[in-house]
Amino acid sequence: MAGGAGLAKRLGTLLSGLLECGAFCGIIFGWASLVFVLKDLGYFEGLCQASVTPSPNFTLGSDCSRQDEQFSLVFTIGSFMNNFMTFPMGIVFDRFGTTAARLIAISLYTGGTLLVAFSTPELAVLLFPAMSMLSVGGILLILTNMQVGNLFGNYRSIIITLYNGAFDSSSAIFLIVKLLYEHGQSLRAMFLFLAACSAWHLLRTLFLMPHSRIPYPLPPDYDYGLRCQGRSRSYRTHKDKQAPGAAGPEETPLEPPVARGGDAPGTLFRACACSWLFAWHVAWLSVMQLRHYLFIGTLNPQLEHLAGGDHTLVSTYTNAFAFTQLCGVLCAPWNGLILDRHKRGKGPHPEGILAVLADLRSAVLSLVVTVALCLLFSVFAAVPVLPAQFGTFVLQVISRSFLYGGNAAFLAIAFPPQHFGKLYGLAMALSALVALLQYPCVALVQGPLQGDPFYMNLGLIAVVLVAFVSPVVVTRECQRRAKELGMAGTPLAAPPGTEIHAETPH
Repeated sequence: MAGGAGLAKRLGTLLSGLLECGAFCGIIFGWASLVFVLKDLGYFEGLCQASVTPSPNFTLGSDCSRQDEQFSLVFTIGSFMNNFMTFPMGIVFDRFGTTAARLIAISLYTGGTLLVAFSTPELAVLLFPAMSMLSVGGILLILTNMQVGNLFGNYRSIIITLYNGAFDSSSAIFLIVKLLYEHGQSLRAMFLFLAACSAWHLLRTLFLMPHSRIPYPLPPDYDYGLRCQGRSRSYRTHKDKQAPGAAGPEETPLEPPVARGGDAPGTLFRACACSWLFAWHVAWLSVMQLRHYLFIGTLNPQLEHLAGGDHTLVSTYTNAFAFTQLCGVLCAPWNGLILDRHKRGKGPHPEGILAVLADLRSAVLSLVVTVALCLLFSVFAAVPVLPAQFGTFVLQVISRSFLYGGNAAFLAIAFPPQHFGKLYGLAMALSALVALLQYPCVALVQGPLQGDPFYMNLGLIAVVLVAFVSPVVVTRECQRRAKELGMAGTPLAAPPGTEIHAETPH
């Protein structure tokens, strides 16, 4: 591929982006490891109440269910902000470009790490804004990194998938915090170091990221970074020299300014957002995301319940869970292989509208496999046996990798690409509202269920089954589109606005 940016620079951008996503963007999802440290330091300890254990000596113990609820509330709000703010942050990115979006992200991330660094058990309330700022800053950083795949042409989807996997793996950072804490490092020193890493984010913003956005397809002699402001002129010259209609299917802009068919983009967006296809996909995403958030948010008290309060055993299982999160970057590409399976092999590959239909049919299998994995994960999570949780950890990381990669890929396949950002942000925002149910679920476990999550886990298994409706709806949509193609007699007579859509991550 010709271009002003050399291979070394593009590889530097790619690898530094993987490091950024894998070390910073999704660290809130390692919450179980951080809670272990915060409990040891005495955060929200004042919410524990003395209780008398029935025994011949009437042993004095403590009931810390309210402390667990408060930690769960911190995670609930932080994870809610991670999803809900995706919509406005996506608008900021689209409207103001990469540099402005990253500067906002760096400011939020730095502020969040400093709040944790200077928090104390007496100022534990600082955890609420801190986790929210870390969440929003992290999601905005990964949004700006997704365009790096545009630099590598045919490998674009693989890179996007790897970035999603790196985002999942970043939850292991809080495991490192926990291990260093157990070896004598202070929480303040570690989060001050994370705050200092913002200087690296800033340098990367200036030298290894574009000011606006990386175009797709990549024009000849394209360059980016501080030294290459004038290269945009060569890009415009290249585009001006193109004859109308000269661009092939792979050169279709990712976000056309006007939707095909003559309709206003807003009208088409409303039609997409109000469709049954989108509604059931949001339900598919919401119920499984709620299951994952509840598992992460309640892992520490659940392990304490299963381990009978054995502090060492809880620490061992917390470490095991965090180590499995590192495998997210390895699991993420598997779903992409399912989605693109019709593009491999020696036979002729479908093109045009037929390729879109083939993509949508492949999405059915991806949706079903994702639900099946989440269902199996939910069954393991409901088993009240501590060793069974090792299997739960493995299934959770695989299921989560399939969920977010499949969510983004499906929206890119099923709907016009010019509406991807808005539909993706809307889906994440709506699923965030559903995710707020995790707090009353935790209160239910800590209250009426007396700390035993078994019955709640059984209920969640039933809830996850609702997600199977989405692949049924998609199957019927495939049949409808295939029927329309058969009636039209030629792919060229298909309804306008249907084209090959590129994968875009979460």
